Amino acid sequence: MKRTFAVAIGGAAGQGVATPGVIYARIFARRGLHLYAYNAYQSIIRGGHTFLTIRTGPDRVTNQGDRIDLMIPLNQDTMDRHLGLLGEGAAVIYNSDSIQPGTPPPGVRLCPLPVSQLQHNARAKQEQNTLAVAASLSMLGVAFQPLEEMLIQQFKKKGDAVVKDNTESARTAYQYATDHFEPFPNPLPMTDNKYAVLTGNMALAMGGAAAGVKFYCAYPMSPSTGVLHWMASHARQAGIMVRQVEDEIGVINMAIGAAQSGCRAMCATSGGGFALMTEGLGMAGMIETPVVVIDVQRAGPSTGVPTKTEQGDLWQMLGAGHGDYPRAIATPTDIVDCFKIIPEMFNLVDKFQCPGIVLGDLLLSEGHASADPSELDFNPPIDRGELITSANGNGANGYKRYLFTESGISPRAIPGVKGHAHTVATDEHMEDGVLISDEFTNPIKRRQMMEKRQRKIAGIEAAVPPPELVGPRDAEVTLIGWGSTQGVIQEAIELLGDEGITANQLQIRWMVPLHGDAIVEQLRGARHTIIVENNHSGQFARYLRSETSFVADGHIRKYDGEPFMPHHIVEAVKDQLAGKTKLSVPMHEIMV
Repeated sequence: MKRTFAVAIGGAAGQGVATPGVIYARIFARRGLHLYAYNAYQSIIRGGHTFLTIRTGPDRVTNQGDRIDLMIPLNQDTMDRHLGLLGEGAAVIYNSDSIQPGTPPPGVRLCPLPVSQLQHNARAKQEQNTLAVAASLSMLGVAFQPLEEMLIQQFKKKGDAVVKDNTESARTAYQYATDHFEPFPNPLPMTDNKYAVLTGNMALAMGGAAAGVKFYCAYPMSPSTGVLHWMASHARQAGIMVRQVEDEIGVINMAIGAAQSGCRAMCATSGGGFALMTEGLGMAGMIETPVVVIDVQRAGPSTGVPTKTEQGDLWQMLGAGHGDYPRAIATPTDIVDCFKIIPEMFNLVDKFQCPGIVLGDLLLSEGHASADPSELDFNPPIDRGELITSANGNGANGYKRYLFTESGISPRAIPGVKGHAHTVATDEHMEDGVLISDEFTNPIKRRQMMEKRQRKIAGIEAAVPPPELVGPRDAEVTLIGWGSTQGVIQEAIELLGDEGITANQLQIRWMVPLHGDAIVEQLRGARHTIIVENNHSGQFARYLRSETSFVADGHIRKYDGEPFMPHHIVEAVKDQLAGKTKLSVPMHEIMV
């Protein structure tokens, strides 16, 4: 197994959990280490319980893992909740002035910091997180200088006095840990690699900028709001018009209007906001205007659990808008893929003149991960499809915006191009856009136009690669997942291999087109198939069965708001192979 180290910081909202998390992430990345961070938090400004886990190592880290090596509780509640779950070799650094540790499990080291003695002034509540970070870096064999640079960067906006207070307190705590605490047996390694640190929301927004998005709008709805934040912060630099709109109905219509004018337009929301967009999405299907909508899933239904993750919106995406019309639906598999999927989606929807949906989730959008800058192509190929931007003589005999073609794709003219005037309306229409009901409801034209649009589906399917089975064909178990479960399934497969159980993986990235025949062919001969997903009803399992008649041998489902950990999948696979159950529902041990 890969060598990793996991740090967890817990406390109440407002206690300063995020600041040490940012410092750790920057230090790990600057040491050339991969990292992955997940923050389990509540939807309140003050109070509650927040638990941030940052896992790092020299190899790619794809999930939060199963164990915590170092815990920093900022309050008694965190100590009480999590101490008993730590394993042998773990350590706890805590403020001994205000926190009582209780009895730790065997092999867990307690490292009390006398914060009131170490602080540079009397503001212990503000500085205990900084002191704990400093002490931990001493135990990890990291020099003080990188932390000093991080603190200067972190607090310089608050003035020289705050910078001095934090750096001096940190220096004192660093030395105290050197003198009093036993270091971890393996110092934190350093490599020559250089990594960026991204959230999924940042990656989605940056992917939009790379794809040539010129208009972005949204109504703030967690966990998609980070896309709006990035777009607003970089709008002028990237040449993107950004608008915060009054509601999601206005968002989708504004995005479609921008797309109709010829620019690439994108918007993002979560499940409840997407529900308001479905009528507009159907309009995009009828008028054949390409627009990209990001849905970042959170636990539902209704407002649900706004700060928790789930994969519960799949069927909503599949049925978005009444009637039949072509669409594309993609589910990015990791944070870097959030960046890559956006240019791919825009090229697809521009070519086939239909709406596209990118279906992420909170785990991706608000998670942090390292990324090799070479993986982020800011000059991807751009394919605008059959887009008419200047008069070319084709409109001399009357431009037909919805011309019947064998592919179903009709040349699309930018409004205002000389000789290419046409009608765009949400009612069914003739080839020139004139409504079929203007004189009488023409059943022949209606059928022809419906079939024209639906002919695009074959082209969309041919333009997208089918999923591929990864691992030995004769494996004892095949794990089928979609979207953000990719990384945790990969690690579970490694752990199963350590226990002598061979496994392979089929991860679904494109939901529409699904490539059902290819999936069934990949699964032909599989010895035992299990579908892994973050929802209650097995939405992908039902979708796959409805499209292909394929029924998996077993299922692993999680819907408590927290993501899978590798051991959840490992234990469920062993139970199912032993014939104990066909449906495993793991429970998150760390109650947050």
